[in-house]
Amino acid sequence: MAILYQIELWQVTTTATQTVMGSGGEPISVPVTRAVAVTLADLGLAIIIAIVTWIAARNMSGVVEIAIPRGVRLDPGVRYAIATVANYAVVTLGGVLAFAQLGIGWSQVQWLVAAVGVGLGFGLQEIFANFVSGLIILFERPIRVGDVVTVNGETGIVSKIHIRATTILNWERRELIVPNKSFITSDVLNWTLSDALNRLTFTVGVAYGSDTDRVTELLQEIVRANPNVLDDPAPIITFDSFGDSTLNFTVRCYLPNLDNRLSTTHQLHSEIHRRFHEEGIEIAFPQHDLHVRSLPKEVVELLHMSRRNHDKPQA
Repeated sequence: MAILYQIELWQVTTTATQTVMGSGGEPISVPVTRAVAVTLADLGLAIIIAIVTWIAARNMSGVVEIAIPRGVRLDPGVRYAIATVANYAVVTLGGVLAFAQLGIGWSQVQWLVAAVGVGLGFGLQEIFANFVSGLIILFERPIRVGDVVTVNGETGIVSKIHIRATTILNWERRELIVPNKSFITSDVLNWTLSDALNRLTFTVGVAYGSDTDRVTELLQEIVRANPNVLDDPAPIITFDSFGDSTLNFTVRCYLPNLDNRLSTTHQLHSEIHRRFHEEGIEIAFPQHDLHVRSLPKEVVELLHMSRRNHDKPQA
C-alpha cells in the first residue's frame, strides 16, 4: 500500500497564507506557494469516494426509510422530497471530496464556474430555470409525488420529480415529461393538494311537460343511494334552465377521492336512465318541428298530379 503513495501522477500548486514576524516584531501574513504531489493512492481513494457516492445516491430512498423512525408518519411526497434533497447533498459532498483528493480545489475550477455562468446567461438559462423550479417544488411542495394534477390540459398522477422535469402518468398510462418551470410559471390544477374530496357535476335534460318535482325527487334518491357519494357535503339537485328542447337539471355531488370518479359517473348515468324509463320520464334530445301553414294552389295541383302518376299501374 505504501508503494501507491510513492507513485506520483502529477503535481498541483497550492497557495497558503503563512504568518511571519516583521522587522519591527509585528506579525505579517504572506502567501506561500508550494507544489503538492498527487499519487496513485490519491487517485484510487478518489475513485472509491466516487463509487461510494454513486451507490449512496442510488439507494438514498432506502436510507431515508431506515433513518426515519417507525413512529413518524410521513406521506410519500415528504419522503420523496427528503430523499431527493439528501441525494443532492450526498452527490455534492462526494464530488467535493473526490476532487479535493485529486488536488482540484476552488482556485482550479474558478474558470469553469465563470464559463458556466456565461452559459447560463445564454443557452443554459432554461435548464437552470428548470433546476431552480425543481428545488422550489421540493421545498414549497405545490405538487407532490402521488398528487393528481392538470397542467397544459393533461391530467395524471405525479410519479417522479427530477432535477429538470417532472413525470406525470396520465389516465392512458402514458408518461408525460413536464419541465419543472411549467409548474411555477403556469396555472396548475392540483386535485389533491390539501384534500382529495372533489365534486362531480353533470346535467340531465328532460322533456317539456315532465313533473319537475318528481324529477328532483328521483335524482336525489339515485345520487344518495350510490355508495361512492358522500352524505356530507350533501348532494344538490337544481332546476337550472329552460333549454330549446329540454328542462335542464344539474346534479352536484361530492366524492371522497378521484379513484372512483369515472365508475361513479357511469353508475349514476345508468341508474338515471333506468329509473326514468320506469317512471315514464323522457330524457329529451334536440328536435325541430316543421309546420306548413299553406301552399299555393299550383303547388297543390302539382303534388296531386305527381301522386296520380305514381299510383297509375304500369303496363
